[in-house]
Amino acid sequence: MQFLSGMGEAMRAELAARPADESPSVALRHTVQVPVAECADRSDHAERALRVVRLILRTPALRARFLERQAQWRDDLAAELAHRLPPGPDAELRARLAAGMTLTAFDTVLQRWSDSDGGEDPAALTDRAFALLAPALDADERAR
Repeated sequence: MQFLSGMGEAMRAELAARPADESPSVALRHTVQVPVAECADRSDHAERALRVVRLILRTPALRARFLERQAQWRDDLAAELAHRLPPGPDAELRARLAAGMTLTAFDTVLQRWSDSDGGEDPAALTDRAFALLAPALDADERAR
């Protein structure tokens, strides 16, 4: 799990660095692409990362620890995202839901990548996941 230890901070930093006028779906997609690229970039590193991801996802105690980390990452992403969203009575709710959807997409991409033995491109999976999430992530609260 060592290579996963800095992922939450890397995602938060990436979100903070995104342009303020960027849509939530685009900013959050780029946020997730940072750790996904770390997992799958170099072939030697990708194979090692795939073995570690498989171990984490298939070992209940490691999976539980990974989900605990994701809970902290969700809080950090939601706090960062709250600064980007228009103010309103549901701003915090929207930020927490968006952060949760983001980490569910991240988790799903890792699972699909692992299940395919590295055969599926995690960057393409990330793009597909966020294409599906974009309508919910980008819904304008004032339009309701």
